Amino acid sequence: MQSSDHRPAALISGGAVFPHGHLTGIDGLQPHEIAFLLDEAEQWIEANRNRAKPDKRLAGLTLINAFFENSTRTLLSFEIAGKRLGADVVNMAVAQSSVKKGETLIDTAQTLNAMRADMIVIRHASSGAVRLIADKVDCPVLNAGDGSHEHPTQALLDALTIRRRRGSIAGQRVVICGDILHSRVARSNILALTALAAEVRVVAPATLMPAAIERMGVTPYADFDAALDGADVVMMLRLQNERMSGAFIPSTREFHLRYGLTTERLERAKPGALVMHPGPMNRGVEIDSNVADGVQSAITEQVEMGVAVRMACLDVLTRRARGVEGWA
Repeated sequence: MQSSDHRPAALISGGAVFPHGHLTGIDGLQPHEIAFLLDEAEQWIEANRNRAKPDKRLAGLTLINAFFENSTRTLLSFEIAGKRLGADVVNMAVAQSSVKKGETLIDTAQTLNAMRADMIVIRHASSGAVRLIADKVDCPVLNAGDGSHEHPTQALLDALTIRRRRGSIAGQRVVICGDILHSRVARSNILALTALAAEVRVVAPATLMPAAIERMGVTPYADFDAALDGADVVMMLRLQNERMSGAFIPSTREFHLRYGLTTERLERAKPGALVMHPGPMNRGVEIDSNVADGVQSAITEQVEMGVAVRMACLDVLTRRARGVEGWA
């Protein structure tokens, strides 16, 4: 990632501030482009909380949520975001889709394109599938998670949560703990947080730590207690059992003993350190209930930020097609 440009987004005008046609990952985004999306999301937080008059800027546009992998919260979040902006939202029923009948990904992309959608949100079990479809269609594509590759809107909503709670991202010591190897959330968060000048520590058993992870600008730890020293933010990850073939951990009990976030362990971080989890949580495995529901938890706030971030992304990616001044 090119991370040399730290100019404030406010210094760059119109469409030049975010020149991308798709959002398939954090990789490739400049720091000011990430900050711009966070700034755009801010307006939707208050609008949603205050139940402001519905904004229909996407009226007449069709959003297809094509989820080839099961999801509840991400699908619902995109659906709410699209509807609050006035778009016609169509959720593609994967279980009944042609993919189950042997249709290739290219065929699916061509079918979606022929339907003249104005935006397509895709979740897929295979890394790189979203990029492949984006290259074949004529409208903006948003990645809602592809394999173990990326989940960019999750990283954006996490960054927004941290920025609002801690006042900034730069200089924050963020500890990401759990199944780093299979987590697209971890990868996108590492890219976003390091681009925004946070210090990132990653913690996992050796079997769940990617090789040469330090090349991403993070510090790897095997000892969770040591990693927590001085932490401002503790981000826990779910064990991605569906992506594991074979035994990566001796048992969930042992994993919890060494890598579970408990009240006692959290005391090793800074007082008031933020606790985060992308969900769904395995309570008693990666995180205890009294921590997940405690005063330091920002987990429900992450869900709220998700709608705002997705509204911002849908708005920004359709500005050229809508002829917004400065973007056409």
